Amino acid sequence: MTDKMKNLIVRTLTGMVFVAVLVGAIVYHPSTFGFLFAIITALSVREFCTVVNQREDVQINSLICTVSGVYLFLAFFGFCSNLTPSSVFIPYLLSIIYLLVSELYLKRPNPINNWAYTMMSQMYVALPFALLNILAFQSNTNSEYSISYIGIIPLSVFIFLWSSDSGAYCFGSMLGRRKLFPSISPNKSWEGSIGGGITALVVSVIIAQFSSALSLVEWMGLALTVVVFGTWGDLVESLLKRKLGIKDSGHILPGHGGMLDRFDSAMLAIPAVCIYLYTITLW
Repeated sequence: MTDKMKNLIVRTLTGMVFVAVLVGAIVYHPSTFGFLFAIITALSVREFCTVVNQREDVQINSLICTVSGVYLFLAFFGFCSNLTPSSVFIPYLLSIIYLLVSELYLKRPNPINNWAYTMMSQMYVALPFALLNILAFQSNTNSEYSISYIGIIPLSVFIFLWSSDSGAYCFGSMLGRRKLFPSISPNKSWEGSIGGGITALVVSVIIAQFSSALSLVEWMGLALTVVVFGTWGDLVESLLKRKLGIKDSGHILPGHGGMLDRFDSAMLAIPAVCIYLYTITLW
């Protein structure tokens, strides 16, 4: 068996387990959803800190950044599920103040770089995962104090990302001619991106037949939001890795790279979906 075939088998098996765990945790129960994404948040923030700390001009506290990121997710989980009051966010705010003020006393050579990457670990990595709780927990229309867990909403974000990636790969391989961002990701094409969007739209129509959480038009709008911002999210991480001089953010997922490599599209798609859902609610 060739190395290429072995890598393909490893990549396929890893992908299957990854999808099964993610789907199962989201669908099964709110507690499994919270537990899984608390772990994913911890691994992702720590991975980000490890990557940026490889630069000579960066020294950020990976432990406190990781703990703060996980706490932010859990705080959102508790608040959105109506388990905790809004004061649950105070310890997180204190941790952010500490991370900023500590640079005054550590006297490191590049405090501005440390501040920038520290805040990026929270805003770019931790916050999007925390916002999944806004998608998962919805207030019932008959009572503002009654909260329902609707796992299909956060799950759909990943389904649309996966279907878009699959469609983009197929259409791009067959029809790809015009490069989307050749200086950042030379393999992406306009034809592939459009094909990915069409694939996600088809999947949204199928989901609409089985879920009444949103109307057909709203599901299609959500799919397009995920495709557009997911593409940008992928490019943002590609630019980040290019500037850091690395190919993969980590090696925790055999054949797939690191956590950030797997969730790069979601980093922008999740906040965009939150904005989208709030916008259609205002209508």
